[in-house]
Amino acid sequence: MTSPASDDVPDYAPVPPSALGPALNDQGYYVGRVERNLYWVTDGVYNSAFLTTPDGVVLFDAPPSIGHNLQRAVDEIAAAEGVSNRVTHLVYSHHHADHGAASSLFGTDVVRIGHEDTRRLLLRDDDPTRPAPEVTFGDSYTLEVGGERVELAWHGPNHTPDNIYIHFPDHDTLMFIDVVNAGWVPIYNTNLSEDVIGYMGAPAIALSYPWTHLISGHVGRLATRDDVAVHQQYIADIEASSREALASVNPVPFYVNAGANVWLGIKGHLNAVTEAAAAPVIAKYTGVLAAADIAEFTNTTTFAIMQSLRLDKGPSGPVHP
Repeated sequence: MTSPASDDVPDYAPVPPSALGPALNDQGYYVGRVERNLYWVTDGVYNSAFLTTPDGVVLFDAPPSIGHNLQRAVDEIAAAEGVSNRVTHLVYSHHHADHGAASSLFGTDVVRIGHEDTRRLLLRDDDPTRPAPEVTFGDSYTLEVGGERVELAWHGPNHTPDNIYIHFPDHDTLMFIDVVNAGWVPIYNTNLSEDVIGYMGAPAIALSYPWTHLISGHVGRLATRDDVAVHQQYIADIEASSREALASVNPVPFYVNAGANVWLGIKGHLNAVTEAAAAPVIAKYTGVLAAADIAEFTNTTTFAIMQSLRLDKGPSGPVHP
């Protein structure tokens, strides 16, 4: 198992066995077959994927926490299957360093591919560990290497402005990063996502694709369609609870008690709404999704969704007469 025993952290709920993935090897990674010549690699916290072809290996994301173990995983499979271990292409799911900062390990001869905003953002960030992709696209791109086909698509901003859907139609698999964590709650602020409305709608787009296996970028196992459905219900429960709390928590006492310090009034009001909205969700999902009992995660995700309801969907509140 990739997580410590619950006895090691007695102040927290045990991690449900369903949230755990396979054991890591002595070098700190696990590599397994998804379908046919598509493989996935994990260090228990991050995951990546690669496709072996007669013309070389296509790597999908390069998390630095896996780092040189990416090539070791490729070497392991190549030796077992009698195929090339040379990485010829690298696809960025999005521009974030935690999923791409091992890209430079593969040298300058690799063809890097990503959304046009990924190139723009990587050029802006000027990080030598993440060379900008030379091949870019706007809405969709079909990658064909060694007789294999991968469909890349952008359906609008979600976790980031450039986060894409990577579909392997011949491998019954979708790779979609940083939205659903298989068996776990999102971490702070909807997985640190930049577009809350896009984040909330992204799982439905993911489910519109035909697939059985989901490579989600984090934690130690592959996700299923059921995992996505549980995630959707968790988010839907937060939205419903936030709407109820916004309507039921009276803001007036917080502003009256704060006097001239209006920011203190806002703090009291919004904290009260957040706590009222998050509490039933934490109770419902503790024991169902790992880390649901870590209040900061559900509280901050609730705050982000509650604020998006006020600011994006509206109305924010009653109009002054």
